[in-house]
Formats: sequence, C-alpha cells, structure tokens
Amino acid sequence: MKKLKTELEYQHALHDLDVLMKKGEDHISDQEAEMIESLALAIQAFEKTYYPFPIPKTIPEMVELKRFQLKLTQAALADMLGLGKPKLSQILNGKREPDVPFLKAVYQKLGVDPGFLLDNA
Repeated sequence: MKKLKTELEYQHALHDLDVLMKKGEDHISDQEAEMIESLALAIQAFEKTYYPFPIPKTIPEMVELKRFQLKLTQAALADMLGLGKPKLSQILNGKREPDVPFLKAVYQKLGVDPGFLLDNA
C-alpha cells in the first residue's frame, strides 16, 4: 500500500478510485481490483490521520453525525423523522431529553443501532 503524504496525493487517489469504481465490478481486471483495494486503504489511512472524526458518545452527537452524512439541514432532518423542528432542536441542544417517538424515528429512519440508543438514553 502506498502511503499518501500530501493533500494533493489524497485528491489524486480519490479521483483514481472514483474512475475505477465507475467502471463497475464486472468491467475491471484483477489488477484494477487490487488497485481499488490499495487506494481505498491508503485513503482510509490518510483520512484517519488528517481528518479524524470523533466517535459519537451521545444520542444528539450520533444524530448530528447522521445528519452530516446525509447532508441534511436540521429542518429536513426533522421532516424525515416526523418531528417538529423545535423539538428536534431542543433535543440536539440538550434542552430536552429524547423520548420514545424520537428514539424510534432515529432507529427506523437513520438506522442508528438500538443498543447505542438504549445505552445512551
């Protein structure tokens, strides 16, 4: 595995990986499959070093991570979860405890592990 040392190398690796992935699984050679794996590992190592993402420790942190991953506004997330915007805002800001309907929506709509929800509720 080649180690990425600069942002430019990282950007090139992302581009190369994207090009290979767009070919589709049925249209790549064994050598290209090995290249995909190598690029993915190098990108992952670079991101772990230069773009560390803290592991969520609370339900609001986990919900914010999911919101970020889905590129949703808080209003869009509230709609997705079937909640009022004020309620979601209060829960995310720690002014209100998560209730059962909120936890159920977070599990069903965002796919948050129920064990995490139970451990942190």
